[in-house]
Amino acid sequence: MPLALDNLRVGRAYLLVNYGEIRKIKVLQRISKENFQVKDLDTLETYELEELLRWGIGKDYDLDELRDE
Repeated sequence: MPLALDNLRVGRAYLLVNYGEIRKIKVLQRISKENFQVKDLDTLETYELEELLRWGIGKDYDLDELRDE
């Protein structure tokens, strides 16, 4: 069961799966109630979580905390 967006914590890393894309992200800053500035741990790009969820949540959507990062 995926985590709710309001359960994300600044400084922690998460695995996000949506529409076949798998991303490891780290939350850098909370921008609003359900939007965060995140850093992609593979490409080191920073962007808003809202950009990843702009087109909706797919059937494969999952969001879990990465314990080893």
